[in-house]
Amino acid sequence: MLGNFTYCNPTKLYFGEDALDGLNKELKNYGKRVLLVYGGGSIKRIGLYEEIIKILKNNDKIVFEDAGVMPNPTLDKLYEGIKIARDNNIDMILAIGGGSVIDYSKALSVSIYCKEDPWEKYYARMEDVDNKIVPVGCVLTMVGTGSEMNGGAVITNQKEKLKIGHVFNENVFPKFAILNPKLTYTVPHYQMIAGIFDTFSHIMEQYFSDSDDNTSDYLMEGLMKSLIHSSLIAVKDPLNYEARSNIMWIATWALNTLVAKGKTTDWEVHMIGQQIGAFTNATHGMTLSAVSIAYYRYIMNDGLLKFKRFAINVFNVDPTNKTDKQIASEGIDKLEQYMKEIGVVLNIKELGVTKDMIDDIANSCFSNTGGYKTLSKQDIKQILLNSYHE
Repeated sequence: MLGNFTYCNPTKLYFGEDALDGLNKELKNYGKRVLLVYGGGSIKRIGLYEEIIKILKNNDKIVFEDAGVMPNPTLDKLYEGIKIARDNNIDMILAIGGGSVIDYSKALSVSIYCKEDPWEKYYARMEDVDNKIVPVGCVLTMVGTGSEMNGGAVITNQKEKLKIGHVFNENVFPKFAILNPKLTYTVPHYQMIAGIFDTFSHIMEQYFSDSDDNTSDYLMEGLMKSLIHSSLIAVKDPLNYEARSNIMWIATWALNTLVAKGKTTDWEVHMIGQQIGAFTNATHGMTLSAVSIAYYRYIMNDGLLKFKRFAINVFNVDPTNKTDKQIASEGIDKLEQYMKEIGVVLNIKELGVTKDMIDDIANSCFSNTGGYKTLSKQDIKQILLNSYHE
């Protein structure tokens, strides 16, 4: 493995059908004034809201609410949440939902006591937190982002058409996370498969970098094989507990910082996908799936040996009598076949991207340096055009 690193993950996980019991154990560690953060109200339809309110009341908590967090949380919504939290002197944030709700809650946690504009400080200048942080706990209802065990917080500035993620240090990680796979059963099919591919993309973003013999790559190959197996079951039988529990666990480990250790990591698919989301408000996982095949075909020759390894070790491509390029290309074909089988979007047109958006999307994208190729704006434009035409 290359380089030096430290590893710390302070989030405590409660996993399984009885995971919500962990909320009673955790609440005693925090103050009385709890801000309940959630999305459009699905937690009320499935009875989870009442169950959590009861637990909070039994623990003598005073409950305030910040509802209506959207799939791509906006800066305006963040400003609204800051006012609610400040007006009510919040001691703790309890996020109930998927990655968007948890991302938003972490952004809120570092912004309540921030004396500057949080967008300028955390997203424009990418500065660290130097003020009081309000602790976050979460109850996960949709898997994919891994936000329950990391410091990532993505916010969309609608006025500037920018969707940016700040990966905060471990002091911003959720203090605890409740993971009951059965809470994901009611997620719509489209959102379920988007979350599955979001997870797969997280792994590939970290896998397709470097050329050394790295233990993290072996871990990721195992995670990808397990995800392929369980996701193919889940799309046919969404109530299969074993498959859904495996997917939930993989999603957490895909982005809790472990497999990134000793790696440079790429994240260019996310940079492009996030800007597609900023322009279209499309579902995050689908913005990633729509550009992934075009992107990996575009950079394949720059990381040929890793793509060859991916083909053989993840998709079981037979290397006999084939060149490295043929093996690698077949691996990407197998990836595309898998994506079609689970039903994710493969073309940016399906997300509402029009040709006249492509230049603006490309010009607003960040170019990362950790992968096999650092893209120019023209490279990004070509990848978008390739996806648009496929």
